Amino acid sequence: MPETDSTKLDSIYQKPAQIKIAVIGLGYVGLPLAVEFAAKHEVVGFDVNAKRIQGLLTGFDRTREVEAERLQAVLSPNGKLFCTPEAEHLTDCNVFIVAVPTPTDKHNRPDLRLIKEASVLVGKALKKGDLVIYESTVYPGVTEDECVPVLEATSDLTFNQDFFAGYSPERINPGDKEHMLVNIKKITSGSTPEAAAFVNELYQSIVTAGTHLAPSIRVAEAAKVIENSQRDINIAFVNELAKIFNLMGIDTGEVLEAASTKWNFLRFKPGLVGGHCTGIDPYYLAQKAQEVGYHPEIILAGRRLNDGMGAYIALEVIKLMVKKDIPVKNAKVLILGFTFKENCPDVRNTRVIDIVKVFNEFETELTVFDPWADPEEVKQEYGFATLNQSEQLKNNYDAIVLAVAHQDFQSLDLNKLKNQQRAIIYDIKGALEAGVADGRL
Repeated sequence: MPETDSTKLDSIYQKPAQIKIAVIGLGYVGLPLAVEFAAKHEVVGFDVNAKRIQGLLTGFDRTREVEAERLQAVLSPNGKLFCTPEAEHLTDCNVFIVAVPTPTDKHNRPDLRLIKEASVLVGKALKKGDLVIYESTVYPGVTEDECVPVLEATSDLTFNQDFFAGYSPERINPGDKEHMLVNIKKITSGSTPEAAAFVNELYQSIVTAGTHLAPSIRVAEAAKVIENSQRDINIAFVNELAKIFNLMGIDTGEVLEAASTKWNFLRFKPGLVGGHCTGIDPYYLAQKAQEVGYHPEIILAGRRLNDGMGAYIALEVIKLMVKKDIPVKNAKVLILGFTFKENCPDVRNTRVIDIVKVFNEFETELTVFDPWADPEEVKQEYGFATLNQSEQLKNNYDAIVLAVAHQDFQSLDLNKLKNQQRAIIYDIKGALEAGVADGRL
């Protein structure tokens, strides 16, 4: 790397006033980043969703990851964070952090459309000496093989000569107030030794848990994609155990509790696997594996098993209904929870939708209640109405399925919601006291 370029990178870090960061995408990942960096540097938070920006400017974060008081404290003009849906405000930034979603398509293939669109956006603002850091989950090679060519083509600049790249995978766990950005160790990497050192020091300035500097961008990408793939496989194993033990009439929760007395037993719980990471990342790894000529068996087997759990659960509930002589057609069914996990408003890739689909196929009268999910977002994304106020519930449900263990549900009296003549309760999460549920995973 030419000496002038290295000096450029060093000078930006040695003089913090010269650093102006652009965070592209203000969702669960981008907003916490923008807020933390705004405590030290000028930050432009960009999102194409104007409604999202309007909410943030009033101090409201619909993801509930950043408290209103903290957000208002860093927003300009009082603070250093400027939020905007207008791309022209990116032109005087010199560090760009891309934190956009990387979903899969309907065939479970990686969808890089958003990350490439973000690269075009950044490329138009890119100048000599600038640095682009990607946080989005990808398979190894996406940053340098897919995104960098877009940056070069759009900016007419040369990679590792005029501009540099880094990769620092997000580890955000939505709804988790214990494991947050600043206290989760951060993996960092860069396209040159100098760029890597810069990226590492930049994140060290906000992450109190410290950083791990990976030897290359590809290593950092691979580390991220296997984190959730490993979790997915472990959950698939206990989901399969739950199916086996159910046939044997054995309580899976009791088995796991007993097995957990061994020091090296990993206690994963059975359940639905959705969301923006664990239910998607394995497909990214599998796609790349197949591109290089290897068919991943365990990874895809785990995905198939986990993707089928929603339908399995719905059919288990229906079996219990039949055993109690409850007619399934036109039965009043209540599903408690629709988000992909507890105490979180995120409905992306929620597998509760698979339960909904099965009950709809059996022509039940279905009610979905979730105080955390935005009914408008659910309607737009999935095409049906949900309730978010407990006062909207009735007391004549033939079947109640606890799908998500929100804290709000602890105060619900499920027996009062049941059709008192005959009804069943099914506990997916194992969150109810013993004897309350008629069935559980």
